[in-house]
Formats: sequence, C-alpha cells, structure tokens
Amino acid sequence: MNATQPSRAEQEIERLLGIYPRGFDLSLDRIRRLLDDLGRPQDRLPPVIHIAGTNGKGSATAFSRALIEAAGLSCHVHTSPHLVRWHERYRLGAPGGGRLVSDEKLLEAVLRAEQVNAGQPITVFELLTAVIFILFSEHPADAAVIEVGLGGEFDATNVFDHPAVSLIMPIALDHQAWLGDTIEQIAAAKAGIIKRRPVVIGKQEDAAALDVLVGKAERAGVEPAIYGQDYLAYEENGRLVYQDEDGLMDLPLPALPGRHQFANAAAAIRAVKSAGFALSEEVVARAMKSVSWPARLQRLRNGNLIAFAPPGAEIWLDGGHNPHGGRAVAEAMVSFEEREPRPLYLVTGMINTKDPKGYFEAFDGLAHKVYTVAIRSSDAGLDPAALAHDAAEAGLRAEPAASTAAALSQIAVETETDPVPPRILIGGSLYFAGTVLEDNGTLPE
Repeated sequence: MNATQPSRAEQEIERLLGIYPRGFDLSLDRIRRLLDDLGRPQDRLPPVIHIAGTNGKGSATAFSRALIEAAGLSCHVHTSPHLVRWHERYRLGAPGGGRLVSDEKLLEAVLRAEQVNAGQPITVFELLTAVIFILFSEHPADAAVIEVGLGGEFDATNVFDHPAVSLIMPIALDHQAWLGDTIEQIAAAKAGIIKRRPVVIGKQEDAAALDVLVGKAERAGVEPAIYGQDYLAYEENGRLVYQDEDGLMDLPLPALPGRHQFANAAAAIRAVKSAGFALSEEVVARAMKSVSWPARLQRLRNGNLIAFAPPGAEIWLDGGHNPHGGRAVAEAMVSFEEREPRPLYLVTGMINTKDPKGYFEAFDGLAHKVYTVAIRSSDAGLDPAALAHDAAEAGLRAEPAASTAAALSQIAVETETDPVPPRILIGGSLYFAGTVLEDNGTLPE
C-alpha cells in the first residue's frame, strides 16, 4: 500500500481524531465503562506483560516479543506511538511469527468501539485503546505484551487486575505537564501499573525513582526483582552475560545496537521468566539474534533518502528524544567511534514537549555539526531555527535545513573532500523518525 494513501481504517481513525478529544484525561472511568459495554474483553487476554517507563519501553517490548517467539510461542504486541501507520500499534500473534493487524480487522474493531461507545464522553486514545482489547481477546495467542502509552496509573491500558508481570523500565523527566515536575511524581505515576503480581524493575539511574517503585511494590505485597540486585547483564569477551538467581547465560550480543540495550534485554528476560515462561539459554540466544525494533538505532542502508547522503556514509535512525535517551544514543555513537572513527553529524527534529538542550548536551564534543529540520507530521514540532539555537546553547555548531533530504545534501557538500565518509544520526523524536522512514520508503512491518 502506498503510505501517502490512507487505508480505510486510517481514514476512519482520522475521522475520529476530528470528533473526539485528542488530549489525555487522566482517569480510567470512561475506558472502563466502554470495556464493560464491550463485554470486558480485557478479562479474556492471554498472559500479559505490561510495560511502563520513560526510556527503553519499546526495546523491552521488542525483546519480550523476540523471547516469546523464539520459544515457539505466539505473542500479541501493543506499542505506542506508531511511526508511520496506526496498524503498527496492533501486532497479532500467530504461529511462526506475528503480523501487524490487517486493515479489515482494524477497521472493524475501530467501528465497533465507536458504535458501542454510542457518543458518550471519551477521548480518541481511549477508543483506540479499547481496540487493543477487542483484537487481542478475539485472536488466540500465548502471550500479550502491552506497552503503556502515557504514565501508568491512569493510562488507558491499565485496566486489567492480573497481569502476568509488570515491568517498569528506566524513569526520567518527561511528560511533566501530565505526570508531575519531579522524578518522584513521575515514578509514582509509572508505578501505578503495579498490582499484587510479579514486578520487575529495570535499571534506574535515579535512586529516588527506584525508592518510589520499590515502595509501591512492597505496599502491594510484592517483592520486586530489581536490576543490579536480583538480575543483571554485562558484556564479556564480546558476549552478553545474563545473571539471576537461576545462574548465568552466555549469549550473543543483542541485534539492537548500543550498550544501553544490555540492561533492556536483561529486564525483558527477567520479565518473561517472571511471567511464567520457561526460557532456555538456547531460546534466549535465538532471541538476541532475531530482535528488531524500527527507529531504535536502526541502520539505514537503502531507500529514497540515501541518494542524498554522502557516498559511503553510515546512517543511523533513532527516536530517542529526551536527555536520558540522548545520553544512551551518544554512548552508542562513542562505541561506534571507537570501532571505526568517522565525523558525526546530526539531523534532528523535535516536538515542543521535550528538552532539546538537554538532549543536545549529550553530543557536546562528539558531533561535528547539527542540522535541524521541521516535523511535518506534528503540529507540535519545534521551529528548526529555534531548535538550532538550542543546539548552539548546548555547545554544538548548528543550522536549520529545509528537510531531511536537504540536510543530507548539505552534509554531502560539506564532507565532499573528507578522507572518511561521515556517520550521520537522524533523530530526536519518534514522530520525526516516522516521517523519515516514510520518506525513505522503508515502512515498519
């Protein structure tokens, strides 16, 4: 399908976006009422791995799916946001590997949710969350991995009482307008998915966040599995070593690049085990090799945009958008530089809810130059000139460009006589990453 021609389901969702509020109303009353009217589909799901956090949620979701499928099982997956098409949010499990929901099935579920809602007050994202439970309850699978959209306690996915496991990934300042201005407030919101069920806590950089999560688990009567205490992962001799109370696993390094993925992989391994799935070392090794996740340090090797880049350039796409994400991807760029030195250029687009200066500071002394571009898919996109100013405030050389293609062309001109082709990191927002994938003609599958 041509990405520029909306499908019937996408047309219907666009219609709903024009009718129902788009904002987040932090309450579960409306979604619970709608799900009751739909016959409580959330009670008919396979075992659920429920994932919250500020950073690493998507990677943990990808690792969890890879682990379950490597064990020969089927797995539904919900992710948010999508990069290009709404269908990406709904992956239906099937023997031999899942598939994004078909347009027909998505359209039917969206229409049913709206019809049953019958015009009662609700947000469009609550309607589209109900679609998760319609689809996942009516198609058999062995597990469901459900990523929280925003926060945790009042996120519309937080409507089942008995998840197989709740996984909380690293917490940092983000979405302050909705979740609070302090790390403790944000951690408390994320901890809202914790039930009297197994809890796994991913690697936390902030001790205050960890204290909040542990306190919430203990009040729920649960002893959480904590990264660095009950399980961990590290690199040794070019291999990934995973360790918990069951012993060690000697594994290949994950197919997702970057050292930050070691802890993400470990959290997923522990979560899937805590959910009751047996994982042999052979199964986990297969998952480390097979895992994939678009726009998380994704190497772009071909596509429409590549023709504008310098010949031989190494091009990476990453949706990391906050200071914590910036530090993680900058660390990956450092490791790439150690392996193969190349001048690093950034092509960056961001939305106005983020901290651009905090993101760019991670690249001070590392990036040769930044080109800033607009995000055409979001009304909240930052003006490229303002974004370039933020980059300059962080100590980087920066200038705006008319588009991603124009930025790549400018880098090609600037590096024409360089002895080594550059390394180019495109990113700063998942919304921006989605437009890049669409422009490049490499849509997620």
